[in-house]
Amino acid sequence: MSLACVYSRARVGLTAPLVTVEVHLANGLPAFNIVGLPETSVREAKDRVRSAIINCGYEFPAKRITINLAPADLPKEGGRFDLPIAVGILAASAQIPTEELSQYEFAGELALSGALREVIGEIPMAMACSENERTLIIPQDNAEQASWVKSAKIYAISHLSELYPHLLHQQALPLALAVEHVEQSIDSNNDIADVIGQPMAKRALEIAASGAHNLLFIGPPGTGKTMLASRLPGILPQMTESQALEVASIQSICHHSISASSWLTRPFRAPHHTASAAALVGGGSQPQPGEVSLAHHGVLFLDELPEFERKVLDVLREPLESGEVTISRALHKQTFPAQFQLVAAMNPSPTGFYNDNRSTPEQVLRYLNRLSGPFLDRIDIQIEVTRLPKGSWANNSGKGETSAKIRARVQQCASIQQKRQGKANAHLSSAEIRQYCKLSADDNEFLELAVEKLGLSTRAHHKLLKIARTLADMEQAENIANQHLVEALSYRAMDRILRHLTNAVAV
Repeated sequence: MSLACVYSRARVGLTAPLVTVEVHLANGLPAFNIVGLPETSVREAKDRVRSAIINCGYEFPAKRITINLAPADLPKEGGRFDLPIAVGILAASAQIPTEELSQYEFAGELALSGALREVIGEIPMAMACSENERTLIIPQDNAEQASWVKSAKIYAISHLSELYPHLLHQQALPLALAVEHVEQSIDSNNDIADVIGQPMAKRALEIAASGAHNLLFIGPPGTGKTMLASRLPGILPQMTESQALEVASIQSICHHSISASSWLTRPFRAPHHTASAAALVGGGSQPQPGEVSLAHHGVLFLDELPEFERKVLDVLREPLESGEVTISRALHKQTFPAQFQLVAAMNPSPTGFYNDNRSTPEQVLRYLNRLSGPFLDRIDIQIEVTRLPKGSWANNSGKGETSAKIRARVQQCASIQQKRQGKANAHLSSAEIRQYCKLSADDNEFLELAVEKLGLSTRAHHKLLKIARTLADMEQAENIANQHLVEALSYRAMDRILRHLTNAVAV
């Protein structure tokens, strides 16, 4: 047989499109050509494959070898095609059995000795392979993460020579065992019980966790804003396996290591305020995920919020609204998921304090105006974090509520939302708000008057309803009551600060 077809997978964003590796051996002067839009790393496979085949004891055919990677218009990159090319050459030269090759998909980079090196993007590959009901053969180092896809059938090999006895049914390869879903324990070093005082901030943190709301802490230095934000992942609801696989897929294509003990843990990303717009949303000639995608189903924490460039913060407006980010380049366009929970912290003035007589109202207002109105409009809860009163340290008993206790309540509240609408309250659409956030006539009039008096936008109006719905769910109440609306309105600290400063400057 001089023609063989072997299946593999390319990597395009978070997808793994099928690639058919066609190998043809023809008479003529010995040559080795790879076609099908291969990049440099793929073209270099000819030298790795030749050495690997010879060093494994096989015969490298002295013929005109043509490798076609179909479809021809799909760019191919990386060393993942080494293994399928080698298998195709061995099959076309009748050195390995070919009867069952159509049942498998192959991916792996070959060393000159024939050993297999790991590749990136094994989780999208395993998911796509499972959907097509084929068995995936990958390097041993990729087996653990690929096995998190429980529906996938995976064989892991460490050397090219291990394929022959398996395909000949002499010595079957062991299947990679699926990892069991284990609930993640809370990090004892990041327990919310360590936070002294700040009952209102803790309350806001629990509300944010219960309904997946965005949160802004405003307060002087040293009041515990960063400490509070770092405790949010510990009280968030447990991720589902499908959510964990989405997160692990993003980590996989970004070369980030993730272990079986932590793959169900929600991500927490805290980029420095010098980060660029491309670093936050992603970019590059070959589009790669940014911080918003790495924080998918987790927390994106922005400390010292006004220190970020205004145009950098404004690029977050679209992913905050849609839950995804689309990166367009001249030759490529990729969409990455970005359903993250934004938590930010900032000082109330350039000097860090409210009334230290070191800055005028005009200077404070100029400092706060680094944040655009549309960006602030997308933050559901804005709360002031005040300095601890005298005696807080001395009277601290260290017996505050633990993250585990709060997380149990948050999980219960999240379950109510999933059962009712299949999503968190923060992600409700306009039509769903009308369906699930109904108010009585008096409450509706009260809210409209409050929105008009505060000068809030329609988006802010909707966010108030979503927060009120979360507050009602926390009390397991069927309908939103007036006290829920009043509490939701109390979480508009930035509006009050800006209104006060504007009046002071006007005077």
